[in-house]
Amino acid sequence: MECQEEKPIIYTMENKPIVTCAGDQALFTSLYTTLAQQLPREPMEWRRTYGRAPKMIHLEANFVQFKEELLPKEGNKALLTFPFLHIYWTDCCDTEAYKGSVKEDMLRWQNSLRTHGSADWVIIVVENNETKKKNKTNILPRSSIVDKIRSDFCNKQNDRCVVLSEPLKDSSRSQESWSALLLKLRTLLLMSFTKNLGRFEDDMRTLREKRTQPGWSFCEYFMVQEELAFVFEMLQQFEDALVQYDELDALFTQYVLNFGAGDTANWLGSFCAPVRCWNGLLLRRPIDMEKRDLIQKGEASLLDLRSYLFSRQCTLLIFLQRPWEVTQRALELLHNCVQELRLLEVSVLEGALDCWVFLSCLEVLHRIEGCCDQAQLAANCSHTVGLWAYATDKLKCLGELCGLVSEKGPTSEDLNRTVDLLAGLGDERPETVNSLQSPYKKLKEALSSVEAFERHYLELSHAAMEMYRAISRMRSARLVGKSLAEFYMRKGDPERAESFLQEALKCYVSEGWSLPVTHTRKQIAECQKLLHRTEDYLQTSALLAGDVNLSTEERKHFCQEILTFAGKSGDQAQSVALSMGVFAQLTRLQFHPSTASVHSGAALQVELVLRCLMPVSVHLQQLVASVHFDVEQNTGGGGGGGGGGGTLGRSKGAHRLANPSGTIEFTQTGDSPLSSNGTPALELDEIHDRSPTDNCLNSTGVICKNTHLLVRRHNSSSPSETSNGVSPLALKEEAQMLRVQDVTLQPGDNSIRLKAPSGDPGTYTLRQLCATVGQVQFILPHVYPSVQYEVYSQEPQLTVEPLAEPLLAGLPQFVQFTLLTGHYTVKKGDALQLSNTETMPILPSSSCTARVTSSSGELVGEHVLSIQSSEKVTSISLPSAAPYHSLVFQLEVLCLIPSGAERPNTERLTNGEVRHRPRSYSHPDTPMTAIDQRMSIDCPWSIYSTLLALTFYIPFKTRHSLLSAGNRKYVQVCVQNVSDDDFKLEEVKLSEMQDSCLQLLSLNTKTQQVLCSKHSLFCLWEVRWSEELPSCLHCLFSAHFSPVNHQLAASKPFHYSFQLERVTTLYSVRAEILPPAGEPHCRSGLLCALEVHITRLTEASEGEVVEESKSETEGPKTTKLMYEVADSSSNWAVCGRSSGMVLMPLTPNSTHRVQIELMPLFAGHLPFPKIKVLKYLPHSAAVALQPDPDSCVENDTLSLLDKSLDDQADTASIRSRGSVHSVGSSNDPAPSSSSSSHQQRALNMPRLEPFSPGQVFNNSLTQQVLVLPASDDHIMEVNAT
Repeated sequence: MECQEEKPIIYTMENKPIVTCAGDQALFTSLYTTLAQQLPREPMEWRRTYGRAPKMIHLEANFVQFKEELLPKEGNKALLTFPFLHIYWTDCCDTEAYKGSVKEDMLRWQNSLRTHGSADWVIIVVENNETKKKNKTNILPRSSIVDKIRSDFCNKQNDRCVVLSEPLKDSSRSQESWSALLLKLRTLLLMSFTKNLGRFEDDMRTLREKRTQPGWSFCEYFMVQEELAFVFEMLQQFEDALVQYDELDALFTQYVLNFGAGDTANWLGSFCAPVRCWNGLLLRRPIDMEKRDLIQKGEASLLDLRSYLFSRQCTLLIFLQRPWEVTQRALELLHNCVQELRLLEVSVLEGALDCWVFLSCLEVLHRIEGCCDQAQLAANCSHTVGLWAYATDKLKCLGELCGLVSEKGPTSEDLNRTVDLLAGLGDERPETVNSLQSPYKKLKEALSSVEAFERHYLELSHAAMEMYRAISRMRSARLVGKSLAEFYMRKGDPERAESFLQEALKCYVSEGWSLPVTHTRKQIAECQKLLHRTEDYLQTSALLAGDVNLSTEERKHFCQEILTFAGKSGDQAQSVALSMGVFAQLTRLQFHPSTASVHSGAALQVELVLRCLMPVSVHLQQLVASVHFDVEQNTGGGGGGGGGGGTLGRSKGAHRLANPSGTIEFTQTGDSPLSSNGTPALELDEIHDRSPTDNCLNSTGVICKNTHLLVRRHNSSSPSETSNGVSPLALKEEAQMLRVQDVTLQPGDNSIRLKAPSGDPGTYTLRQLCATVGQVQFILPHVYPSVQYEVYSQEPQLTVEPLAEPLLAGLPQFVQFTLLTGHYTVKKGDALQLSNTETMPILPSSSCTARVTSSSGELVGEHVLSIQSSEKVTSISLPSAAPYHSLVFQLEVLCLIPSGAERPNTERLTNGEVRHRPRSYSHPDTPMTAIDQRMSIDCPWSIYSTLLALTFYIPFKTRHSLLSAGNRKYVQVCVQNVSDDDFKLEEVKLSEMQDSCLQLLSLNTKTQQVLCSKHSLFCLWEVRWSEELPSCLHCLFSAHFSPVNHQLAASKPFHYSFQLERVTTLYSVRAEILPPAGEPHCRSGLLCALEVHITRLTEASEGEVVEESKSETEGPKTTKLMYEVADSSSNWAVCGRSSGMVLMPLTPNSTHRVQIELMPLFAGHLPFPKIKVLKYLPHSAAVALQPDPDSCVENDTLSLLDKSLDDQADTASIRSRGSVHSVGSSNDPAPSSSSSSHQQRALNMPRLEPFSPGQVFNNSLTQQVLVLPASDDHIMEVNAT
């Protein structure tokens, strides 16, 4: 722990608790060595008062001969000389000897202790066998002597008499006796410590509470509490000892702060005496007895008290192996002492405090170096670097004070001041006399000459900088470097000073420290001026001229420096390029026109707003903006003629049309968009790749536009940067330049307009800006954000779009034609040839007007169009229009709603292309059915035709159904309005297109109906026939409709054709439920009879399956039917067979009766169970439509399951996983090819097929029957409350 060269003497560690020994001194002397060695070996737990944590301590003792002078006097507070335990030694075993001398000696010893209030004592009786042998005649048993001593002296404290048996022998009895004795001594010592220290702490606390009383002295209290610290240190409880000094430190600091606030204490007067000695801290002694004596006498100065207090704290911290805390406390102490001297208004010689701080810093560093090796010092330099830097700063202050920094050297006055400062150091301390690197010698040598001072100052400065860099505290390292720069400037060496200043400036700029940047730049400017570095000096002067942290006079001075150089003739100075960011800032740019996109040859102006940072007006000879030109092959949005369309790989200017007003704001300051590490920021742009045919977007991406700045290779051969972190500037000569001559910039914002070139089509990018003031050029190397404008040469482009969305079929709709002429001149006689389908005619109009506008939106003229229509071609004559104008007109078209009839064969348009018939389809975004109508347009500027498509939507959805009531037939048509408009329907009709003997009687009472949006209208007709009802009906539904919100709009027709198959009623089903015998009504739980009558109504029709007769005699023709009874509402239980096969004659009015047993499950009016009749087709029967394979009956067995049936398509006797459609339904889907193979394999098996709607009429479908409860004699419990 300690330095080998100068090992300090620790006085307090040699002190031990005093234990007095009385009685037989020869006996004690023989046992002293063993006792002193064995006592501290075993630790004891020390339990202290006030709830403090217990500690394990090793007890040692300083055994001295008992003297009455050692006993404490009244009022003595010295614990170090306090005897904590008193021992009386005797080996007497003779009764006469005990009575004659030993007893009286013990009485005198105990009376002395009682007189001085000492109650910590013990009597040790040593038993030796040799003593017994010498006095065998008068020897009593040992127990009798011990009993006498205990009865005479230890009546109430028998444990105060201890027997030590045969202490000099190596036996088990001796060891047990020694162990008991040592344990007893340790216990009594701890009890004494606890009692006496507790009493001392109470007295000390009482004394501290009297600090507000007059006459209280801090120095007296200091000595009392330090006595307690000494005791803790003596017990090796260094942490507790350190706490005592910390409390003293805090108490004194609080008094000094109160003094500064106006609350004075009388005893502080002694610490306000002028400082006569400033020899620094002394840490090489555990106790500085000289300063302790001064404190005890009340003659210590503030520095003496602080030095002594810190030396004691330092010693204890090193014992605790916390040397790095010493450095931290030392730095706080040195700063606090300077402030405390100011608060107490202590008179100190100028420079004396700097000497004291310098010596103290080095003393602490040397003390730490003495207890740590080099590896530890290097690893923990973060704790010591603060002291190195503080010592460097104080040495610099002493050098400036003593004239050792100036170029001329010290004056006589400086020499006298140096002598006074060295006199206050006094003589060198004995501990450091033999040390060559003692703080005293270093300071004396540094103040002796200029060369020695420079050597020591540079050594300390570089050591501090290296340590700061090693721990990555770069700001602090650069601060030390800046101090070095000031030193070199005073020494007249600006070249060395500038390197340190530039490094500090780079740090301040990157971190945004405004005031340090200004101060450092002023110093750099001074260096550059002395070094005659004109360009760098002008750059720095421009920065300072625009710095608002300087006064107006200073700014004008630096601005005048620039103007003076700029005003020199060409022979006297060459041109200098500076960054524009230090002279003026580009804050806003605006295009006129604001679109920043003009056609070739059009006028375009660029308005720049420059914010001049100079404090005075500056005249510019010229302002130049360089423009980079990129040729684009396919500029424009594509022509309407199909040729030259699309943008191929053209970069979209990110800031060209970012603002509708054509204004771009520049928020960044400085000459280039530099990030925090000095590299340019990314300039990203988007790029689109479009198809050349239809201008569709193929791909999109992101590119970096300033790759040449980002991927530069930085090496030693690259040109060095300027003092302000800006690369050497140069204006790149471009083919296109924007210039303006003789401009005067006033301080603040200035607006300047430049005429932009627009001759060649392409993209123009502003790259650089240059302002010329005499021989000085201020250059903005990169305009950021990127600014572009576009000069285009566009192909003619024709677009057709609806005037309102959506386009409704069946009603006249307006579409708008927009022609962007591009570079083409529309001449008189040019016409558009429209080829359209017959389902979308163009309606003639005599007042079709075309508007011609310029590229800026100004109206040029209006012309009436001449439209000539033929069967398939419509010709539109165009008015004359100049290039880059817009021509807009509207046409009225009508899309006919398809009625669902047969479509004609494919036709061709006039240009030879196939005319595709409009196909209706469902659109995913709307419930309306969409129809795409295509047209071909031939334009005069292209040899290709332009194909355009318009999407119309049918506003209605129509469906039909056949209803039956016995033999009477009805047709229902539902019209649903799926659009967002309301319509008025009139002249609603339904006609049969083939059979004239049919009569469709309308049951609709109103001739006009309003069909609101998202509503439906149902129309009903009764079918009447005079002869025979045909099996198939071909119907046409027609109506006229018009929008409700257009009163003058003409009604337009709407047709819907459909076909009904197998409409004749073949069978009539009638059911009756009979109650049980003897009962008038059905009862719940009793079996009832269900009689089903199936009646044939018509003759056999063509295609109906007839069962062949197996008898020799031919009987009537029959067919097989399958019936099934099921209840989906669980009201009935079908008992027995629920289904079966019926052999039905095909003669009219033939009836078959079936009886089935039912049981009602509930009482009430119950609906009849559902009765279903199906066709049974044998394996040999041929059908027109392949049935569902899942409806086949396997193995010719009819396994009919009783389960719920909700509609006619489901049967309980077949396992069906799909729905069964009626034959001939207009909604039947075509059978898929994937299921045809399964259906072919199923043809050889019997199967069931449902009848078409209307072929079977159930008379009992909605009939109900009364069911009574099972019995009326049940008991019902009712609770009434």
